[in-house]
Amino acid sequence: MPDTDIRLIEVEPYFADERAREPLKFGASVMDAVTLCHVRARVENRRGKVADGWGAIFLSDFWAFPTPRLEHATRDQVMRRVTRALCQRFADYQTFAHPLDLFWELEREFARINAAIYAEMRLPEPMPFLGALVCASPIDAAIHDAFGVVNGISTYVGYGRDFVRHDLSAYLGADFRNKYLSDFVRAEFAPTVPIFHLVGGLDKLRASEVSADAPRDGRPNALEQWIEQDGVFCLKVKLRGTDLAWDVERTVAVYRIAREILTRQGRRELYLSADTNEQCESPEYIVEYLNRLREREPNAYAALLYIEQPTERDLSAHRFDLRAVARLKPVIVDESLTGFAEMDLALELGWSGVALKTCKCHTMALLTAARAEVLKIPYTIQDLTNPGLALLHSVGLGARLHPLMGVEANSRQYYPDTSLPEAAVHSDIVRVKNGVVSTASLRGAGLGYQVDRIQREIFRQ
Repeated sequence: MPDTDIRLIEVEPYFADERAREPLKFGASVMDAVTLCHVRARVENRRGKVADGWGAIFLSDFWAFPTPRLEHATRDQVMRRVTRALCQRFADYQTFAHPLDLFWELEREFARINAAIYAEMRLPEPMPFLGALVCASPIDAAIHDAFGVVNGISTYVGYGRDFVRHDLSAYLGADFRNKYLSDFVRAEFAPTVPIFHLVGGLDKLRASEVSADAPRDGRPNALEQWIEQDGVFCLKVKLRGTDLAWDVERTVAVYRIAREILTRQGRRELYLSADTNEQCESPEYIVEYLNRLREREPNAYAALLYIEQPTERDLSAHRFDLRAVARLKPVIVDESLTGFAEMDLALELGWSGVALKTCKCHTMALLTAARAEVLKIPYTIQDLTNPGLALLHSVGLGARLHPLMGVEANSRQYYPDTSLPEAAVHSDIVRVKNGVVSTASLRGAGLGYQVDRIQREIFRQ
């Protein structure tokens, strides 16, 4: 057995209330405040060495638990309680193992713990499994980070045959015999990663549209100002999914503003993606949207790389056939993707590819990426408005994998102050220049955070 295997000693959550600089509208939700959860995992390897690892994520009930039957405060309390219970369950597991196996063994507990909290709180409905994944994600990230730190290696180095006692067939089936995650992960971080800038449903496009009560903190308040400052050339446009005329015109306006500014900067690259966050009643809406967009502004249509999750997350509810959309543009499954069974169903229904998010757990992101590579389907790396360590984690994952174009990172727009401690060490990740971030500061053991250099109080625990 590898002496790099780890045993969990402590798994501790830390919660903080974060308020948005400006509200973020996506789908039917408007998020202006949310809980940031950090998790510290203390581990021991077989050689007796002890070290801490860290993970972080927003417990975004707005995205993972969007029911009108419960207030935000109650949903947030559910997610905190599930997170605490999951931390305790992981801490109770005393077997030495690789992080991949720790997750694989305990993932079956997520639904049970979620159901127990539902029963204890006597809720009108349970939190979806997606919410439980979000709660587990900073734990999984912290364990992977600790594994690298305690063994004095980059975590990503630890995914080969010298560190994992079996190949990927243990998780993914016979097609993955003699394959390891190291076969799908870059040997080094890509030096730069393009950043997808989010154009939220409430965001202003022109400086002339900015109201007098907008934040006056020296940061941009309109899309054109963000492009001028950061040179972003990948734009994710949030659509309504219920108003074709608005969605088409919004996309055209975003494209034309970006094209105008980037041309003035001497830049040619410009890419769009579009996301309705499940608001379309059927795939026909997106087919019509794409046809109208192509007619209204062919260049905007050409710049559109993919469509993300147009219809509801329960794929089995209507079993919508997405092939008509996929014939026009790749269509990427996001909220629906909570496991490999859901991935199989999505592909059966004609979806083109998958969206990876660190909030669905680092282990699952890596395994899903490997599966997507073998199936030769595209995958993207999307955001949960990740700030601070969560941002470093997401960018690092994108720099180690081969996603379609880049990584979404929008916390600098809506929660910029949350990342100030990390910005002192990782300024070229927290701040975007010429549309990309540099990964030069991601180095050392673990996931590359360099936590010992970051002046955030909880890291001194």
